[in-house]
Amino acid sequence: MADPLFSKYGRSARAGERLFTEGELGTEMFVVRSGEVRIFVGEDSSSKTLAVLGPGEFIGEMSLLTGQPRTATAVVSKDAELVVVGGRVLEEMIVHNTEIALRLIRKLARRLQVADSLIAVLVHRGASERVIENLKRLSSLHRGQRKGPVVLDADYEAMTEQVGLEPAEVKEVMSRLIRAGAVKESEGAWSIDSPEELSEVLGLLKLKEQYK
Repeated sequence: MADPLFSKYGRSARAGERLFTEGELGTEMFVVRSGEVRIFVGEDSSSKTLAVLGPGEFIGEMSLLTGQPRTATAVVSKDAELVVVGGRVLEEMIVHNTEIALRLIRKLARRLQVADSLIAVLVHRGASERVIENLKRLSSLHRGQRKGPVVLDADYEAMTEQVGLEPAEVKEVMSRLIRAGAVKESEGAWSIDSPEELSEVLGLLKLKEQYK
């Protein structure tokens, strides 16, 4: 069955297409119908991935709602079908479509949850706890509502900034997780089979050190 929303406001986008750029004013938002979109800050080799968003996700809604410049750049990472929504259309959708309004509210609530989770990372005193909590936070952002393994950019510099530690401390914690098999590193990426179980791995590592 045809999607009337996509028929009216949809368009296809090829991998590599830039939807918007950090710093520019936002006049529209996007709903991902299929494919994936990478959200990042910075440019080229210095860019840092914030999230990779798939079907059902909203992109660019904060700039549209607040009138403030874009805080990140969005580029299609896998060929996608998108619903493009301008400000006036968004208002009409919220007024006349309860489902869309609820989904937008849930998305904004998740953004607050993500902010809270970053604060939770920083309140931990131990280096291991900070790194593990941040890996769990990044995993949640990367895969959205999906479950299962996740692959993240092996960005030690970004991790260092996010957790407020020295580079050597971050590398030591990651090395321990890699040796324990909880994280696999290959070709500039971290692969984590079960992000939710990282805290348990930390507990086992501490127990092992106690009895050395």
